Amino acid sequence: MISIDNITVRFGAFTLFDRISFQLNKGDRAGLVGRNGAGKTTLLNLIAGLQKPDEGVVVGSDGLDIGYLPQQMKHSGTSSLYNETMKAFAHILRMEHKIESISHELAERTDYESDSYMKLIQQLSTLNERFEMEGGNAIHADIEQTLVGLGFTSGDMKRPVTEFSGGWRMRMELAKILLRKPDFILLDEPTNHLDIDSIQWLENYLSTFNGGVLVISHDRVFLDNVTNRTLDLTLGNLHDYKVGYSEYIRLKEERIEHQMASFQNQQKMIKDTEKFIERFRYKATKAVQVQSRIKQLSKIDRIEVEQDNTHDMNLRFPAAARSGKLVIEAAGLCKSYGDHEVLKDVDLVIERGEKVAFVGRNGEGKTTLLRMIIGALDFQGMLKLGHNVELGYFAQNQDELMNEERTVFETVDAVAVGDIRTRMRDILGAFLFSGEDVDKKVKVLSGGERSRLAMAVMILQPFNLLILDEPTNHLDMRSKDILKNALLQFNGTLIVVSHDREFLDGLVDKVYEFRNKGLKEYSGGIFEFLEKRKISSIREIERKGKSENRGSGKANSTNRVGYQEMKEHEKKVRQADKQVHTLEGRINELEQALKAMDAILSDPGKVKDPAVFTSYEEKRRLLDALMLQWESASAHLENLKGD
Repeated sequence: MISIDNITVRFGAFTLFDRISFQLNKGDRAGLVGRNGAGKTTLLNLIAGLQKPDEGVVVGSDGLDIGYLPQQMKHSGTSSLYNETMKAFAHILRMEHKIESISHELAERTDYESDSYMKLIQQLSTLNERFEMEGGNAIHADIEQTLVGLGFTSGDMKRPVTEFSGGWRMRMELAKILLRKPDFILLDEPTNHLDIDSIQWLENYLSTFNGGVLVISHDRVFLDNVTNRTLDLTLGNLHDYKVGYSEYIRLKEERIEHQMASFQNQQKMIKDTEKFIERFRYKATKAVQVQSRIKQLSKIDRIEVEQDNTHDMNLRFPAAARSGKLVIEAAGLCKSYGDHEVLKDVDLVIERGEKVAFVGRNGEGKTTLLRMIIGALDFQGMLKLGHNVELGYFAQNQDELMNEERTVFETVDAVAVGDIRTRMRDILGAFLFSGEDVDKKVKVLSGGERSRLAMAVMILQPFNLLILDEPTNHLDMRSKDILKNALLQFNGTLIVVSHDREFLDGLVDKVYEFRNKGLKEYSGGIFEFLEKRKISSIREIERKGKSENRGSGKANSTNRVGYQEMKEHEKKVRQADKQVHTLEGRINELEQALKAMDAILSDPGKVKDPAVFTSYEEKRRLLDALMLQWESASAHLENLKGD
């Protein structure tokens, strides 16, 4: 259990949290929601012990293990992906090393009947039982299953971590946390680093996780599929709803309605009191009553109401020239990076007014095709844009193209044209720039702020073809709703790459799935696509793709973990096999000795020395201990051979 007791956090004169309290228990899968800047990440840092509150305490049970995946982190590992992920099992690897050390010592010793020898056998038996109980024999399979579930391939296992991008390294860190199976998992926007199939794999994992989960996410479907509790940070306070996200939205609307009624009643009372004070302020006969009302006003705990203004924000893209009926036409497209072929013989036709989604595993060519369409990559085959197409492109590195010396307001002012200029501040507010934020220079903005500014810049320009590559990664719920509403009213053509299923739902009317170097067209929305594929988890796409590529062949251990891992595995098999044979030899010797003693003891007249009975019992106890050790060693050997 984790107890957060009367936490207060201040930044100068600003109070972020004001005496908030709640508990997290094993089995809780809680979503932490609230506007950007509400303090969600700060709260995770407090629970993880990375930050201290100004007041109050965070208390965890003794020996509590917490796994925390922040939005961004530094990666210093230089080993392979597989070896780096193995660090999640550090305690099991230490146990395995101890087992091997004791086994080696037992194999070298001959004092079979000594107390120290018997203690070593007992210690080895206990360690072997604990090793099996904690899943030591399955760690290689667990690592592969988890990494593949998060989107890695068998060929990635022996690649150095330094070869992977930041997003893929975050997936590796997530894999290490999941494999460690801590008591509580804290996740800050985990879906930003995943594609749709990996998100669904993670949903399945977390929905059956035995520990506690606290997750920050702006992905509604993810929250609905994972959480059974919602913690809402609002105006420095925390509201605890014992329900998933969608039900929380309904209950919150009811709470705000009641809150608004209370607010209006309080405002009426304040206004009436102020009128009384103003009317009788200078009348001596009313002095006592006036002072009483003034004190009453000063003691009022003023009700604040948080309201989302998405209904008032009806943003529209500026009118653009009408394009030709054929917006994009491509035939026989091929693209390779060296020997690595990404796309092969791709045909594509997109017509005016269509809104389509590109989906599929990362690395299957979605962004590559987008960059080919905008003319940023060379290729083989035919690709052309239609008549009068005005193309707007949003990518994750879009912020790099902005002038860093301009302010936020100057950046949008430089591109806005027509009537939309009158709504520039509204648009900036929709993307979380308000007050003094608009005067910040681009060079001091965070990566997320730059991405949001790039999105605002796009909305201000008259395009008739929009190409958006993961546009929602740095947007909160409110900003996503505003963008989606604007795109729904957009009368041009839209191509969007996104892992956010709720964002795509109702927005697109066609889905192109990228796999096996090509793409397949599906009519309908994102959930219709998933239904047509007849899969509960889009991970099936990868499994089917792999079976098609390799036929019925079985991937060998070299492909799975690399040459070094295979050699290490073979070494462990040889050591385990040697231990089993050594134990069998000693058991056979003891059985022969006991058989000879049985013949003597069967005739009491032949027993001359009473010490024979003591020796017989010692040998019997030693045989029992060796049999236990042999059973454990044999099971260990079978498991190793089965890996």
